[in-house]
Amino acid sequence: MGRPLKIKTPEEMEQLWEKYKADCDNQEVLTHDFSSKNSEFVSAKLKRSITYTIEGFCVFVGISRQQFYDHYAKMKKYTDIVTRIREECEVDARKKFELQVIPSQLAGLWMSKYGYTTKVENNVSGTLETEKTKLDDMIKQMQGGDCSS
Repeated sequence: MGRPLKIKTPEEMEQLWEKYKADCDNQEVLTHDFSSKNSEFVSAKLKRSITYTIEGFCVFVGISRQQFYDHYAKMKKYTDIVTRIREECEVDARKKFELQVIPSQLAGLWMSKYGYTTKVENNVSGTLETEKTKLDDMIKQMQGGDCSS
């Protein structure tokens, strides 16, 4: 028999998720900069946000990622909150890219976790010569030069 679950109910998981999101959205960062006007270094605390992740949530509540996926994600009573957590992680990352909170250079790497890709699909049928021949034939037909049909 395994250990009892740390998060006893879906409602408790939802409350912990809301606390985790508030923590992510309210990070404080101490920054230092040189003020040429005053010829001194100036420090300031700035409010920053970090992206919601399932891994971050697991660390926040003190469970392993494996436990999250092996237990909570597979239990029917947790289905709704686990689905919401996954969706909110994706939406949060997209918002932070679109608002440029996260550098856009990282978009391909970060969003690939959610099935997005930067790969461009080229779908060209035939060679350039084949396409040119088709175009020449269409021009001849429009000019009335080859009306065999």
